[in-house]
Amino acid sequence: MSIDAPRIRDRVAELLTEYGIPSAAIGVLHDGEFTELAVGIKNVQTREPARTDTVYQCGSMTKTWTALAFMQLVDEGKVDLDAPVRTYLPGFTVADPEASATVTPRHLLYHTSGIEEAYGDPGEDDDVYERMVENIADAPQVFPIGHTHGYSAALGYAILARILEVQDGKSWDDVMRDRLFDPMGLTSTNSRREQVDETRAATGHLILSPEEGPSVTPVDYLPRAFGPGGGITSTTRDVLALAHVLLNAGRAPNGKQILLAGSIREMMRSRVTVPDPYTFGPEWALGLIVCDWYGEAVYASDGSTIGQNARLRLVPGSNTAIAMLTNGGPRESFYRAVFNEILTDLGTVTIPDLPTPDATPNLDLSRYEGVYGGPGARYEVSAEGGKLYLTLVVDPMQAQLLQMPDRIRYELLPVSETHFLMPPMNSLEDAQTVAIYDFTDGTARYLHTNARVNPRIGPLR
Repeated sequence: MSIDAPRIRDRVAELLTEYGIPSAAIGVLHDGEFTELAVGIKNVQTREPARTDTVYQCGSMTKTWTALAFMQLVDEGKVDLDAPVRTYLPGFTVADPEASATVTPRHLLYHTSGIEEAYGDPGEDDDVYERMVENIADAPQVFPIGHTHGYSAALGYAILARILEVQDGKSWDDVMRDRLFDPMGLTSTNSRREQVDETRAATGHLILSPEEGPSVTPVDYLPRAFGPGGGITSTTRDVLALAHVLLNAGRAPNGKQILLAGSIREMMRSRVTVPDPYTFGPEWALGLIVCDWYGEAVYASDGSTIGQNARLRLVPGSNTAIAMLTNGGPRESFYRAVFNEILTDLGTVTIPDLPTPDATPNLDLSRYEGVYGGPGARYEVSAEGGKLYLTLVVDPMQAQLLQMPDRIRYELLPVSETHFLMPPMNSLEDAQTVAIYDFTDGTARYLHTNARVNPRIGPLR
């Protein structure tokens, strides 16, 4: 089966209008055949149309690229996933002595190191990842090493990048070029913003209100500290080349063997449990998210910058990959609608809906109450009238940037003893899921949402 590209294009155009997203570039790899389409405009001010070769920011999809390069070191026998980071970075130190001595690359790939993102301002120079490693000597633990899963936006993969730099004797950017981009024949993928062809680049957009519609983001690029975890720009064709490597035992579309088949299997099969299984998936592998679509394992790599978003899904059971890059959002409901249209055309498994609430919960709500969070995040969970509520305390800079109130209150609808559905408060939001769990001390110790973990930091006042 193949997709009906004209029908998909028309449907995507409808959805872009509905969601206020300026453009989407979509690529499908199915049984070795590529299909590409682009809909919308690169920039609401210039009105230039998006094309299949338009370059978008990939955000945290970059982590899969960095993981692939790191696994090449494993293939070469230069690193061991389960050896302490100190084996390769002798000066590696954080506040907790046990974590300092025992954190491994596998912990970093899994997001289970527990190290707080307390790396200060490492600058924008080529020594940025070396400086990040130096700057975390006093970084505390968000949770004990290996205790749970908590997404590391920048730090974890910066440490992996520093190991790559030391092993190869060059900057992470040059490592990626020499190990992946050039051998795979990728001419549209870059890790440095100054290398991007601005005539082909999409501009990011924010939607502050449905009435205003999309406006150009005031933040063009993420800081360079996010490079190994979020700095790559690419096209759908090049992202699908990455997917081809993962689906075809390490071989790129040009025939180049990028990684040994055994290492590809290790990337997919080595996993840890994710406390909130609904937003992304129930498990996290080595640089990949593992989804459960009606019992079928599907692998994901997602990313967001301030105004651009990337989605990649690998369905090995049908030898399929779908990539979508947009310059607005993110909106999970948009991604689900577009991908389900394509998956239905291909006759393969589709994306499950979020869970429905349990109409007859019998929960001791006092066990969930408290304040959870860390630097830049604060969640207040309270029980009132037999219902549970979550108040998000918005970071002042984010509130100003997105023109949001500084406190947003949501109702939490029980799905199970540890999982809750959080309905949206306005038309610009999607429903989300939240896990509140680990009752070792009688009350919950952690709140997990959007892959981030937030420890209990105190009672409600």
